[in-house]
Amino acid sequence: MKLNLDILVPSKKEWIEAVISDFDEFLKDHADCERKASAMAMSFVAKYPNRVEIIPELIETAVEELEHFQQVYALMEKRGIQLPHQMKEDPYVKALLKKCHSGIEERFLDRLLIASVVETRGAERFKLVEEALEDPELKRFYKMLWVSEAKHGHIFVKMALNYFDKEKVYDRLEWWIEQEKEVLEGLEIRAALH
Repeated sequence: MKLNLDILVPSKKEWIEAVISDFDEFLKDHADCERKASAMAMSFVAKYPNRVEIIPELIETAVEELEHFQQVYALMEKRGIQLPHQMKEDPYVKALLKKCHSGIEERFLDRLLIASVVETRGAERFKLVEEALEDPELKRFYKMLWVSEAKHGHIFVKMALNYFDKEKVYDRLEWWIEQEKEVLEGLEIRAALH
């Protein structure tokens, strides 16, 4: 069984050009995204401690995302790049979260599916970064990352299937993928993951 759907629109060529032309800025944003992804996984643990079936995977995901942050930070250190004093708001994630249901169960499902869509987009974009880079060490790193992000896209759908009917999960996931397309097409292109 497929645990997520493909995204509807590929990232624009202009996006990867912006990333490669200002890679240091991209690394700063990438570091922020990894920290936020780790915090997001742990926020599920904090908000839904009764969802015991998924807590071990959430913790594992949070640790993995924190390890990615550590690895990105090591790259930044090598390049003499400091972390920003403040994490910037992510307009992509913010726009998706605005579309969440407000009911407790519906919001829980939506948050899991948003996480899946965001991870799937991350995988697509890290793959583009890997393909565009020339440095062998950076290529290896971004290949490892896109594989990991693709796995996370599946994990969050699998988590949802613990609690919701398969048809409901996939119908809502299709809706989210449509929303993601709309959000992505409305964003300005910048040297950032989203």
